[in-house]
Amino acid sequence: MVLHPAAKVREAGQDATFCCKAVGTPEPQKYYWYHNGTLLEGKAQGSGGRLELRGLAPEQAGTYHCKASSEAGAIRSAPAQLTVLAQGQQSCRAEPEPSLVELPSECPPDASGSRYYNVGRCPGSPCPGGPAEPSGCGEEAGRCCGVRRMELRQVPCAGSLLPVKVVAECGCGPCARPRVLVRGRVTAADTGEPLRFGHIFLGGSKVGFTGYQGSFTIEVPPGTRRLVARFVDGQQRLLDAVKVLPFDRRGGAVYQEVKMLRKQEPVELDGGRSNAIPLGEAGDRQPVGELVLPAGSFSRPSGEVFNGTVKASVTFVDPRDMGTASAASSDLSFADAEGEILPLRTYGMFAVDFREGDSGAELQAGPVQVRMDAGQVWMAEHLQKMKLWSLNPESGLWEEEGVLRPAGGSRRKREERTFLVGNLEIRERRLFNLDVPEDRRCFVKVRAYSNEKFNPYEQLEGVVVSLVNLEPQPGYPSNPRAWGRFDSVVTGPNGACLPAFCDGQRPDAYTALLTATLGGEELEAVASSPKLNPNAVGVAQPYLGKLGYRRSDHEDPALKKTAIQINVAKPDPNNVDESNGPVYSYRSLRECEEAPASASHLRFYRVEVDKYEYNVVPFKESDVASWTGDYLSWWPNPQEFRACFIKVRLEGPQEYMVRSRNAGGSHPRTRGQLYGLRDSRSVRDQLLADTSGACVEFKCGGMLFDQSLVDRTLVSIVPQGSCRRTAINSLLRDYLSRHPPLADNNHTGAFSMLAPLDPLGHNYGIYTVTDQSPRLAKEIAIGRCFAGTSDGFSREMRAGEGTAVTFSCQERPPGRESFFQRLLSSPAEA
Repeated sequence: MVLHPAAKVREAGQDATFCCKAVGTPEPQKYYWYHNGTLLEGKAQGSGGRLELRGLAPEQAGTYHCKASSEAGAIRSAPAQLTVLAQGQQSCRAEPEPSLVELPSECPPDASGSRYYNVGRCPGSPCPGGPAEPSGCGEEAGRCCGVRRMELRQVPCAGSLLPVKVVAECGCGPCARPRVLVRGRVTAADTGEPLRFGHIFLGGSKVGFTGYQGSFTIEVPPGTRRLVARFVDGQQRLLDAVKVLPFDRRGGAVYQEVKMLRKQEPVELDGGRSNAIPLGEAGDRQPVGELVLPAGSFSRPSGEVFNGTVKASVTFVDPRDMGTASAASSDLSFADAEGEILPLRTYGMFAVDFREGDSGAELQAGPVQVRMDAGQVWMAEHLQKMKLWSLNPESGLWEEEGVLRPAGGSRRKREERTFLVGNLEIRERRLFNLDVPEDRRCFVKVRAYSNEKFNPYEQLEGVVVSLVNLEPQPGYPSNPRAWGRFDSVVTGPNGACLPAFCDGQRPDAYTALLTATLGGEELEAVASSPKLNPNAVGVAQPYLGKLGYRRSDHEDPALKKTAIQINVAKPDPNNVDESNGPVYSYRSLRECEEAPASASHLRFYRVEVDKYEYNVVPFKESDVASWTGDYLSWWPNPQEFRACFIKVRLEGPQEYMVRSRNAGGSHPRTRGQLYGLRDSRSVRDQLLADTSGACVEFKCGGMLFDQSLVDRTLVSIVPQGSCRRTAINSLLRDYLSRHPPLADNNHTGAFSMLAPLDPLGHNYGIYTVTDQSPRLAKEIAIGRCFAGTSDGFSREMRAGEGTAVTFSCQERPPGRESFFQRLLSSPAEA
């Protein structure tokens, strides 16, 4: 399906048109339209891939999807929501929704003891178009609910007033259309070697190359629902990787690590004789099966039989080895006869590469026999369900090649195993699969948080949560040595719902492994040992016990803390304790997606040094569409985000909090007005005694949102404690002196500068990164800052490298305030 119907909002009496388009061989000719799952009949059916609805009535609201079919099969589109408003009904309320931001620690709490302030937000929901607006296909540029008016308020804070801009009124206006990107890195699964200048395909079209370090950026085409990318090693040392990449439809970039499997070393075969190649033989493991190549089965593309020496490489992806799960291609999905995309469970995948021994020219093979050891299948009835599949590299879906049947006749001499046998023609380079369709499905609710407080308003969006279905218990409908489908979903404002296999009779029949990453950084899960805390996990007893929640370090504290394993116990509809998540039945996807933050869910959180961010103009970095154009906006351009960090070295016995205060420096509209604050705790350098380093964000100098004049932000860096400045990077000092005016630096307890307009590097102690995602820009800049280089990345602080300013800190005498404390208690005087 290359064109899906798009969501629309209309007033009663207006018209709406939905469109869809599918491609295939042969070209699909029949299209069927459904309203709320019911087939539309007669004239309501529409013609081809186009459905026109005239003079809408309220009862026509709901979901619409299409199905395309041909003799080759069928495919179903994603559903589109049609909202029909009554005449005069408002889709965008003028009154903003509540949205909380945390005030600095020096601000007094309110009467309820909270240090959070309601700045308001507009929901971003679509507005109906005017009566003259054309009703066509595809995404509508349309109008959306957004900020119409903001107000500046002053909050009393430590003897001064803290400015904060709040949303005063919402209204309909043009929708924001930020770019949607997927960024990442492609490496070999075994060595971590980057795929240098590898080819990238979307569908059948080449869209670019990976970089020298294996990095890539893909701009997601408008209207895409399922992004399938193929990565190809030009040197043919690694297997092609076909990946279904998650992305955030609201805009910005999602980061993905892509692993590629190394091709098996080729063995030489005599094309004139019968040959057998084992599948999955490694160490003490018995092979899952074998590939049998009869004499004369090799041929050139012209059809000429080739009986000479053949170099055969057969690479097997073995589900008994969990270490290769991240490198497996696709998400193990296929389209059934009705066009619905459904999951598979794999017993193993294999890729073949046959070449002439002398010239290296590619060869075809067929018919060949695939023989699978029936002893690998523990459920006798599944011997009748086993099929052979091949992966379509353009759609990322598995297509049926044939059925595996028990071998007839007597066994070969000394043969004690029974085999399932299927025939296969190998005409193109595809990945093949031994699979069984799976139909016991549920959804698992997951949320990600910025810290261990798990506040609903501190959820992280844009986190990639992945779920791999592990081996089920013996006797359940799948192979006990097989993976199930693995899915990745990007968290939104209300978390994410991931599909998983489940069972209602036996809780531990199916298990799942969950992980979460943000910009390449692994998030931590809540601990399960030495004591399990249901309040921290986010699931109440007794359902938590039924799920068997275990973090990856449950038995070995030396292991990572970044994965969760649970039994996917299907909720009992008659048990009220299981009606509130985190597992939902397959038909309850909507309840899962709309579940309140108080409902049960699994949790991941970000582990980082203490830090705090405050923007005068509120902005949610995970939702690019929440950007508001204002002279005091921290990020002046919603299409491109530039993150700037300064590296501070602190010599002293402790770790210290360091603040950057950012105000207008040279622009006449903002001079002296606050943009925002950033606090960051220093991190110890393990190689330097009594030394730590801090990477502190500051507002970059440059154009403000009107793109007419630049502002060199006045940046003040102030460490806590009794600290005095002892050194300034000589290159940075020379640069600032050559680019006047100079900021006043007469207080030795701080460092001030007018932010440079040039993107200085590690030699100056300044780290600048530009990206379409603010969070990704910051992640990359922090990694470089920790490493002290302009192109490296580290999570270990190297305080002696690439530093801008150095402070010496001591334990101050009792009763004496530090400059940092004086700045908090009486900023005007300080």
